[in-house]
Order: sequence, then structure tokens, then C-alpha cells
Amino acid sequence: MDFAKFTDVNELAKMVNISNLAEIPMLPELAEKFEVSLEVALCAALSTLSITFLVSLFLLKAAFGGSAGDTIVFLGLCGAGKTSLFSQLRDGSMHNGTVTSMEPNDDRFALFSERKSGRKARPVRFVDLPGHPRLRAKVDEFLPQARGIVFVIDALDFQLRPTAEFLYEMLTKKIVVSSRMPILIACNKLDNVSAHSVEFIRRQLEKEIEKLRVTRTSLSDGDASSTEVRLGKEGEVFKFTQVKNKVTFAGIIVANNDIQEVERFVRERVRG
Repeated sequence: MDFAKFTDVNELAKMVNISNLAEIPMLPELAEKFEVSLEVALCAALSTLSITFLVSLFLLKAAFGGSAGDTIVFLGLCGAGKTSLFSQLRDGSMHNGTVTSMEPNDDRFALFSERKSGRKARPVRFVDLPGHPRLRAKVDEFLPQARGIVFVIDALDFQLRPTAEFLYEMLTKKIVVSSRMPILIACNKLDNVSAHSVEFIRRQLEKEIEKLRVTRTSLSDGDASSTEVRLGKEGEVFKFTQVKNKVTFAGIIVANNDIQEVERFVRERVRG
């Protein structure tokens, strides 16, 4: 709003919802000290506040490490293919094949497919977090900046219980729920004839998460310190469609660079 265009004291007072400018603390003293009118003193005060607000926003953005809201986090069990997916997106290659990471891979880059086509696209920050249970706590460091989560599942060696437990943990985190953070569940290795279908994995996860929900809800009822958000709808069997944040399933084959669904999800979350 351009306060400078309001030269009438009463009109300016109406815009800031103050009936008498002289009632504003210290405003008359400032006007007298600098030998200006009350409305000019008010405009100067508002301008100072605006600059302070903008500087605060800049510092907050810097504190969170660069461009806010351009991070995609990779999660999943060990061996699911997260690090190989990270390499394919960045370099168009898996390098040495299957790689298990014990430290987060954190890099900002434009998608390899976009660079290869000559398209100038906005870089995205990708964080590939190790799947080992003892290292999962690191996810809390990156979720505040995340625009979405790619949860990778090994469709060939599908480990139902630990996968459901990990997903349940993510789906009940307050920051994921409150920000309605989208989650893409990417089922990898579908080129193998023994791999489970995407639909089979979805149905099995819903059944297993329902069991976890019943058990953990009863436990959290007696725990006043619980930080989990209730999952699903009371009185109904759990379905992913009940989750407040959007959860979608897709099939991918990282080894063949068949990762278009992941690339599409990334660009829906971080516009290029």
C-alpha cells in the first residue's frame, strides 16, 4: 500500500484504523522533532516497520539454507534404490550399480533429462537419506524445507512390516500433516517378473498400517506427550485416500532410467 498518496490526515487514519493520529505513542513527538506533519511521521514509521519485516524474512530464508521450498526428500528402506535414483536424476547413470549410502546425499541440480534436452530449468535440492533405522532421525532436519517426499519401495524384495512402520511414522508427523506435504510412493524394480504390482503393494500397506493404527492409537491415548497425529478416519478401515496430504503410487525402474513419474512429481512440486 502506498501511504504517501494519502495527504489527508483523517483519510490516512481511516486506512490504518486509527481515529486520531495524535493518540499513536510517540508519533507527535517524532513529528515535532523532525518538524513534519503527523501523516508524514506515520508514513516514515510504517516504512521502517516494512523494511524491518523484509530483512527478517531474508534472514529466516538464509537460516534455512538457501531457496526455501525447493527440496525433495528421498526416503525408504535400505536397498530400495534411493541412491541409484538420486544418481539417475543428477547424472543419467547409476554409476557402479547398487549403492547403499550411510550418509545423506545432499545436492542441488537441474534434472539430467532437462539438461540433456537443452532446457534451462530451475535447480532442485535433492536429499537422499539413508534407510537404516538408526539414521532416520536425520529426516527431521530436512522436512521443514521439503516440498515433497519420494518414498522408494523395493517391489521385488517387498518388506511389508518395516515399510509400513516407516510410512506410518512419516504420515503421522505433525510437520508432514500440517503442511499437507505430498508423498510419492515409488515402487522400484518392476521389470523383474517376480516383483509385486503397485496395486498389490498399496493394498498390503493399507492393511498393515490399519493394524499399526489400531495398536498405536490405543497406546497414545494414555500418553499425553505423544507428538503423533491421528491417522485416517475414526470408525473406518484405513485407506490412503483418507490422508490429508496427497499420497500417490507409481511404478519405476531405476536401473532402466524409467523414472518419469518421479520427474513429473518433482516438477509439480518445484516449478521449473
